[in-house]
Amino acid sequence: MDGNLIWQILLIGVFIMVLVRMYPTAKHWLENGPKGSASDWISAAIAIIAVIVFILVLMSSVRS
Repeated sequence: MDGNLIWQILLIGVFIMVLVRMYPTAKHWLENGPKGSASDWISAAIAIIAVIVFILVLMSSVRS
């Protein structure tokens, strides 16, 4: 058997175990976490748009 295949199978197993362990905590956070207001969502959208614009400016400066 290929040694690389064994590592891939082991990593898949570790990934599945991590997901199983994280599920209860994520469920608890989603049920009991703070709810965002409209201004919170607008602030998050502005930050994401700023990052996208910054990346586009960097990409255009590299092309030229």
